[in-house]
Formats: sequence, structure tokens, C-alpha cells
Amino acid sequence: MVHRPFIRKAINNIFYRFIFETERHSGIGELLEILGSIINGFALPMKEEHKLFLIRALIPLHKPKAMAAYHQQLSYCITQFVEKDYKLADTVIRGLLKYWPVTNCQKEVLFLGELEEVLEATQPAEFQRCMVPLFRRIGRCLNSYHFQVAERALFLWNNDHIVSLIAQNRVVIFPIIFEALEKNMQGHWNQAVHGLTSNVRKMFLEMDSELFENCQQQFVEKEAEAQAQDEQRQITWRRLESAAAVTSPIDKMVLV
Repeated sequence: MVHRPFIRKAINNIFYRFIFETERHSGIGELLEILGSIINGFALPMKEEHKLFLIRALIPLHKPKAMAAYHQQLSYCITQFVEKDYKLADTVIRGLLKYWPVTNCQKEVLFLGELEEVLEATQPAEFQRCMVPLFRRIGRCLNSYHFQVAERALFLWNNDHIVSLIAQNRVVIFPIIFEALEKNMQGHWNQAVHGLTSNVRKMFLEMDSELFENCQQQFVEKEAEAQAQDEQRQITWRRLESAAAVTSPIDKMVLV
């Protein structure tokens, strides 16, 4: 018992060295397995030391390239924290958004899977704190050209708890992701993504038809405005090209 703080500190130092210095260690997954059982036994209310460990070590473990090798154990530890103290959900979700992979689609699929597990244990109050940045990111995932990313993001709507959270906050969430859904319907190359998008769109329509129509109206207006701007840009370029084609008087003097 007396050695536990020392052991936790030693594990912390290994994680810090791995994350911020070397990104090389063969036993990260095994250490996380041990920590999973330790976190499971944490007494409530949770000590500040344990919360700092989550913020400073566990969440940054999403950063290294080799995360896929230990992601299952990491996800279990993160979910245990949220299940122990639901108020940590906002911290965890914002942490995931901070380290969200931009160019690694396989990692993005893993992040979406973990995000679903965290949202499963998230209460409405914590969900409301982070839903705007969260659904902006999910909207970008919906439009991903990598079909597995788009598909995994759409699978979030198969979870009843997440659908319930979305329904309670639909006035905020619908406008954020409506454009992403419409763009998928208009031109995503993958047929499975197209079908799943159609299902989610139908779910929104049934949930609140008036809000759906308002979002659709705004989308149409935004598209028309963008098209008008594009046409104006083309006209301006043509005028510039015409002006450049006319030789100036100074050029004529030089030619003479």
C-alpha cells in the first residue's frame, strides 16, 4: 500500500517520456491494463491527483503515432474515469478534440469509436458544454472522403443515448451538421455513406420537421449566395483579363 504513490509516479514518468520525448516503449498497453484495474478501484470523490493524471498523461497518450497499438486499453481507462465521475466527460471530449488526427484516417476511426463510448456515459449538462465544437468536428468527419471515417461518424446515430442527447439539443446541433448531411446527399462517392446519411436525415426530419425545413431554407440561401459570389468572381476575372489584353500607351511607345 505504501508503495502505490511511487508506482503511480513511475508509470506517469514513463508515459511523459513516451509522449513528449521518445515515442518508443514496448509496454504502454500492459501498463494501461494495470492502470485500468487501478482506476476501477478509485474511491469517490476522486482525488485531484487522479484527475491530473487523466489530463496530463492519459489524454495526451492519444497524440503518438503508435496509438493504435494500445488504444483498446487507453479507451478502457478513459471510459472508466467518465463512468466514475460523469463531470469529467467535458474534459475528456475536449481533450480528444485537441488531439484529433487530421491526416491519419485509421486513428480517426479509433477516435470516433472511443468518442461513442465516452458519450454513452455522458450526462446532458456535460454534453451541452462541449456539443458545439464536438459536432463541428463530427460534421467534418461526415464529409470525409475516407468512407470508413464518414461511416463511423454516421454510426453514432445508431446509439439511443447519443440520439437522445442530440434530440434534447437539436436547436443547436441541427444547424451545425445539416450542411454536412446535404453535401453527402449531393455528392459523396460511397453508396453506403449515402444510404446512412439518408437515414440520419430522415431521423432529423421526423424529430423536428419545422426545424429541418428552416435549416434546409438556410442551406439553400447559403448555396445561392455562394454561387452568386462565384459568378461575380468570374466576371471580375474576365474584366481583369480583358484589361490586361489591351496594350497600354506606354507599351505602344516602347514597341515603336
